[in-house]
Amino acid sequence: MSISITENAAAKVNHFISNRGKGEGIRLAVRTAGCSGFAYNLEFVDTPNPEDILYEDKGVKLFVDPKSYVYLKGLEVDYGKEGLNEGFKFINPNETARCGCGESFHV
Repeated sequence: MSISITENAAAKVNHFISNRGKGEGIRLAVRTAGCSGFAYNLEFVDTPNPEDILYEDKGVKLFVDPKSYVYLKGLEVDYGKEGLNEGFKFINPNETARCGCGESFHV
């Protein structure tokens, strides 16, 4: 299963990388956090790790470490604005629950 990014999210990532002046793409990962167990983590990638799994979609390189891939396969990254809140959204078919505050998820 692949990992994808929407047009809105791709435009935002490219904008951020352009403003930074460097970067190969973004790394998608999960970390232990919150009341549901896991949280999504995004970071810029200047030098990819040799073990990273690479996906390219809509002109953006998405790097995923193999340990996180188990939780992220099939993920779609989106970017949107709801009221005063704006940010990346993660549509993950592997999620079975999300905490009430929306900061963490369970698989």
